[in-house]
Amino acid sequence: MVYTQDEHRINLADVDNQAVYVIERLQANGYESYVVGGAVRDLILGRRPKDFDIVTAASPARIKKLFHNSRIIGRRFRLVHVFFGPKIFEVSTFRSNRDGPTSNTFGTIEEDVLRRDFSVNALFYDPVKQLVIDYVGGMKDIKKRLIRPIIALPHIFIDDPVRIIRAVKYAAVSDFALPLSLRWRIRKHKELLSKVSPSRLTEEIFKIINSPRARDIVIALDAMKIYTYLQPGAAELFKSRPGFKKLYLESLGKLGEDSKNLQGEVLLALVRDYFEIAFEIEAREEDQAGSAVERNKRIFSRVRQFVLPMNPPRVELFSALRLLFAEKGIHLRKPRSSQRKTQRDGTEIHENAEIARETPLKNTYRKRRSRQGKKAEKKPVL
Repeated sequence: MVYTQDEHRINLADVDNQAVYVIERLQANGYESYVVGGAVRDLILGRRPKDFDIVTAASPARIKKLFHNSRIIGRRFRLVHVFFGPKIFEVSTFRSNRDGPTSNTFGTIEEDVLRRDFSVNALFYDPVKQLVIDYVGGMKDIKKRLIRPIIALPHIFIDDPVRIIRAVKYAAVSDFALPLSLRWRIRKHKELLSKVSPSRLTEEIFKIINSPRARDIVIALDAMKIYTYLQPGAAELFKSRPGFKKLYLESLGKLGEDSKNLQGEVLLALVRDYFEIAFEIEAREEDQAGSAVERNKRIFSRVRQFVLPMNPPRVELFSALRLLFAEKGIHLRKPRSSQRKTQRDGTEIHENAEIARETPLKNTYRKRRSRQGKKAEKKPVL
């Protein structure tokens, strides 16, 4: 089905101008190109999407030649990121399904649509002609406010368990319903999430906490007993510690309200309430010998364990804790890159006390000025 602007009612002003430019340039060079996925769903619902994914008939190498402000990423199936300042547009080539669900070969739009998980995310929008292309009845499902899988139910979650998280997330952010048959499959196969790699779970958690509906998504995941696979530490405290769940959800609900775009700020909402618990525990345990430096290192270790199996970038987690310590009047110096130590699992930790040294800001400034002065003294007069 092809829907015109009078039928889909997408406001072109809600489409990012640079996303339109990418599609116009691809089409001008003879390549079929569309906005695809959740952005199209949100546009039809009258919402302004945060991200715009683009799909095209052009190969990654050809896309790279057309856009100098881009780079090719991925190993098995290559994608292209096109940069406009801080904004990134992911451009992928139509993918084939001829080799099964794990196929990484290029294909046609007809093949590509059948690889997508749910009908409401399988719509293609051409902002140049202002048409919506629908191969799977996604427009009807949006009107019904229904999450319907494209891939057969016996296979959809076995092929990729992460689709369980996505199904619940899409329902939460769109206020759509999950059919009874889909809910039953989710309950049956949710344990498959325990075998998903930490890197993929980390990616999904970051998508959740970067969503304006993060609180609603976590509530929905917890209601279906799925959040325990993403954040078992938090899910356990929901049950064992009265009041923790309420505080945790309130922190997620405040995301973005007073954002200053500081490094670690988004992750901060995920760890804020456990940080308070860890801080209290360390303050009570008088038998633990050691300085404030060692106490802060133990808190860092506790919080890192709390977010497992999520494995966020070390600098993001440290930045989040740095902000939380600052709220208590404790200022931590940024660790030097040479103070990193790699564990057997490949993750990085800080063993040096520098990670948790409380540093008065004025003293740091004076020391820096002092060092600069000494360097100036050593310079020979020409």
